[in-house]
Amino acid sequence: MTDLTTLLEVGGPLAALGGGTAYTRAKYPALYWSAIGGPISTARLLSSYSSVMEACGLTVAPSRLRVLAVKATTRREVRPVPPRRGIIRPTSTGLRLRLRLAPGQEPADVAASAERLRHAWGVHAVYVTTVKPGVVELRLVGYDVLRRVRMPRKTGSGFLKVPVALREDAMPFIRDYRTVPHQLTLGATLSGKSMYLRHLITGLATQPVALVGIDCKRGVELAPFAARLSALATDPDEAAELLPALVKEMEDRYDLIKARQGIAPDTPDEEITSDIWGLPESERPVPVVLFVDEVAELFLTATRKDEERRDEMVTQLIRLAQLGRAAGIYLEVCGQRFSAELGKGATMLRAQLTGRVCHRVNDEASAKMALGDIAPEAVSAACAIAPELPGLAVAGDTSGGWSRIRTPYLSLGDAAEICRESAHLVPDLPSLKPFRPAIPARPVETPAPAVLPHPATD
Repeated sequence: MTDLTTLLEVGGPLAALGGGTAYTRAKYPALYWSAIGGPISTARLLSSYSSVMEACGLTVAPSRLRVLAVKATTRREVRPVPPRRGIIRPTSTGLRLRLRLAPGQEPADVAASAERLRHAWGVHAVYVTTVKPGVVELRLVGYDVLRRVRMPRKTGSGFLKVPVALREDAMPFIRDYRTVPHQLTLGATLSGKSMYLRHLITGLATQPVALVGIDCKRGVELAPFAARLSALATDPDEAAELLPALVKEMEDRYDLIKARQGIAPDTPDEEITSDIWGLPESERPVPVVLFVDEVAELFLTATRKDEERRDEMVTQLIRLAQLGRAAGIYLEVCGQRFSAELGKGATMLRAQLTGRVCHRVNDEASAKMALGDIAPEAVSAACAIAPELPGLAVAGDTSGGWSRIRTPYLSLGDAAEICRESAHLVPDLPSLKPFRPAIPARPVETPAPAVLPHPATD
């Protein structure tokens, strides 16, 4: 009986502590990392740094001066020299430290050993970035930050910069329209593409930007944001009228740039190297962001008349993609599938879309169309996205880099409310006024009286 009591007294708290630790690690990974995982990984790193670097082949032979100094002062064995380690800086998602590479080493050597370092120090992932020549930064991520997305407090947002998702290295993925003016976003049904679009629209809604939408699904995706949109087309016929208005707006802005800089009016647009950002702020037109949802609907045709309309719309989209950046007009093209099978002009339009975001797709050809020409190794990562992870995507650009990202959840009601509160920021663009969507009046709720009335009695 005494042994049983002792077992319960000792084993009970230990079992409760172990169960609580396992529950915290599964449900609250950030809390577990800050309390337990971070200190353990830091201790592993400090105690095994030299041996791990040597095992990974990241050490170099010591200099002659070092060999002489060691032999003169001690009788220890002269060991290879690892990269000089900087201060370890803990974060809410992992650890960060800088390494000064030894002569003869390059950042690629450290990046090639990232998987070995991950296992040696017991972290989820290790990412290597170059800070300056001879110095790299190791970003150790303690847990899977994409399983339950929590955006960091400091996201680096600004004018025409929208923190829309979280990268797998725990850094925010920022959609910067000044750096990447046009983007192609692909995703199958329930892949999270609409959530990505909501974050873009709500992020831009609070900025002095004109938002224009083409939603050929009868407006079911973009109509809830009508209060903040300067123009909206809900079918191909309306899109065929809206796109020429945008092209005319672009041409007017080019004329403004020519007049300001004294360029002859007959100068071709393609020879203008400046943009609206060189104009004084008082004369600078507001930027325009065009959202095209289900771009395949603009390419599909049934009759010869539809083909003529399609060719005209595609030509106007290509013109906006080629010349719109200098005029402050940016494209966000979204769809479930995008390939050369859509028809003439599809490949040419894709070539003008610098940014690429690929959610889960139904076929490998769509992933290759989105990422194959800029980051071929990212195609397999896009095809491996599971249906159980909506919002997970692979983002790449023409620099060849790519990363996994995931968009946090944002309800449609919250996104629409943000757009309604920002309705006063809709800029005055006369060329787009005919296409301004009708905003339904919100029902006025009559508040219930604080005191219920009582019928009068005799």
